[in-house]
Amino acid sequence: MKRNPIVLVAVGLIVAVMLFAGIHSARKKMGLPEQSAVAAKGKIAPDFSLVTLDGKPAKLSDFRGKAVLLNFWATWCEPCKIEMPWFVELQKQYGPQGFQIVGVAMDDADTKDIAKFAQDMHVDYPILVGKEDQRENIANQYGGVQFLPESLYLDRDGKIINKMFGLVSRSEIEDNVKKAMGVSSSSGE
Repeated sequence: MKRNPIVLVAVGLIVAVMLFAGIHSARKKMGLPEQSAVAAKGKIAPDFSLVTLDGKPAKLSDFRGKAVLLNFWATWCEPCKIEMPWFVELQKQYGPQGFQIVGVAMDDADTKDIAKFAQDMHVDYPILVGKEDQRENIANQYGGVQFLPESLYLDRDGKIINKMFGLVSRSEIEDNVKKAMGVSSSSGE
């Protein structure tokens, strides 16, 4: 029995629209903010407080004055494992110019396991951890972290310059870092 590809595409589109409408409706019923209403480009990134891997409190606003790449990730996330070495390189390259990567671990792994993972990945930037309800609250402030990795680029005033979902190329990450720092991508810096 042959299946018409047009019918399959139409059914796929209908299912996608129904899923989108269902998620949108559920978010409204639960009182969760719409993604466009929270963490929008040009707005100040919502502040939050978690602890570093060594137990010290840290707030996002502690990094004001620096361009920030705020990265939501998890130890089980394969694309996260690909981009983390790039982040280490970018932190070394742009850190002296006022750039800071801040990672937020979104999984339920034990802090010791997250610390070991970060050490194995040679992470040299702050990793913030917290209890599940803290992480969910922070995710909701940012419109819900639905895909990992998710990265937000903040300028030195804490305003959101860009928001990226999933794995993107290293050059795209670097271009966003430069924009957050106020450096022209074509300047070769």
